[in-house]
Amino acid sequence: MSNAVKEKQVGPKLAVGYAMGEVGCQMSWYMINNYLTLFYTDIVGLSASAISLIMLIARIWDAVNDPMMGSIADRTNTKWGRFRPYLFLAPPFLAIFNILTFTVFPLEGTVKVLTCLICYVGTGMAYTACSIAYQAMQNVLAIDSKARMFLATCRGIGSSVIGIVLSLVAAPLLLMLSHPGVEAADAQGYFRFAIIMSIVTIVPFWLCAAMCKEKYTEQLHVNNGEQQKLGFFGAIREIVKNDQLLMVVLSTVLGTICVSGRMGLLTYYIIYVVGDFMHIASFFTVMTIAQLIGNFLLPLGTNKLGKKGYLIFLQMVMNLGFLAMFLLPNAGIPVLLGISFVCGLCNSASSVCYGLVADSIEYGDWKLGRRQEGVAASMLSFGVKIATAICGSAGVLLLSAVGYVPNAEQTEAARQGINIVVNLVPFVLGLLSILPMLFYKLTPKRVEEIREDLENGKHAWDK
Repeated sequence: MSNAVKEKQVGPKLAVGYAMGEVGCQMSWYMINNYLTLFYTDIVGLSASAISLIMLIARIWDAVNDPMMGSIADRTNTKWGRFRPYLFLAPPFLAIFNILTFTVFPLEGTVKVLTCLICYVGTGMAYTACSIAYQAMQNVLAIDSKARMFLATCRGIGSSVIGIVLSLVAAPLLLMLSHPGVEAADAQGYFRFAIIMSIVTIVPFWLCAAMCKEKYTEQLHVNNGEQQKLGFFGAIREIVKNDQLLMVVLSTVLGTICVSGRMGLLTYYIIYVVGDFMHIASFFTVMTIAQLIGNFLLPLGTNKLGKKGYLIFLQMVMNLGFLAMFLLPNAGIPVLLGISFVCGLCNSASSVCYGLVADSIEYGDWKLGRRQEGVAASMLSFGVKIATAICGSAGVLLLSAVGYVPNAEQTEAARQGINIVVNLVPFVLGLLSILPMLFYKLTPKRVEEIREDLENGKHAWDK
């Protein structure tokens, strides 16, 4: 094997190290995603309007904060690299704010709401510092498009594995750490669990930073000295000119609304349409395990069909799964679990998007003469968070619009409406998410040509 080929490969140490970064990301955000609303209502005692306000302000700021952090990272220059320092420095702050977010302070009224908001925003900012640096680092760990896609695959595997583990241990551990005899987790349980999770979360971030060296930072940025002069708004103006990146972001926003919005409402379908509360865990476990398998299949799929082709293939199969769930609500649990397994396999499409971003960065360098790994990575994160904010606001409104009544026997019209919201609406959104990819033109061959031009000091204006 030639040295050139070896240079492009990803070794086991780098693969495991990069996966550890995603383990840290998922561990740090698991409590927020799955338990914060319940903690606010049942433990802190916040009103629905107060929680809605906190979520709205925090999520909007979190989305805006992403490109700001990306711009800061792009202008960072240290002997450890541009992005690794943040994986060493930010996790302890993330741990502190995570613990504070799940702390019940002896406060009342507006002061209590404001304190919860500050703690939640602080957690989001610390998480952004970790996650944006982690995402951007992929593009300086490897220089070959397939190697970067393999790193994205490692990321997806890390996410799936820790997701399965947390799904199994989180709820029992929360209850175990609470006062003896309680039927649901109490303030003590949340606080103790937050301490354990937050401290443990630091370890995978530090392992990632220690095992992943920014091998190609200097080589890729040798002609990008003017990057320092851009500033935040200049960087955003430049990145918007990258039409290929914008297609990836738009497709990701629509795809995230489709998948995340559906996952947030899937329990309603299982309870009220399928009529089996006891199988909620079965559906989610099957989908999580399937996503792990799907991540292992990513290298094969992207090699055969290309990243764009495989992403479209996965989305089309997933859309057919949504349509089948809509048409066959009475098909029986085994059939519905089988369809859910197929949908879970296709959830691995999210990892393909990170590979597409890496190629878009190459294209941006070739077209604009600037590399902006941090801002480019933040744009994808920005899109995901905007989509999540939309899902959180629209989901409940849609259920109300179709006649859903909480804690009551649903009418036949309401059950059909829930089925439409959970399956047919995501089917339409899934189809729409494919449209931007039709304008994405970075084939494997084109990416290789761009990489060759860059290595020879050529750009789009030289053609």
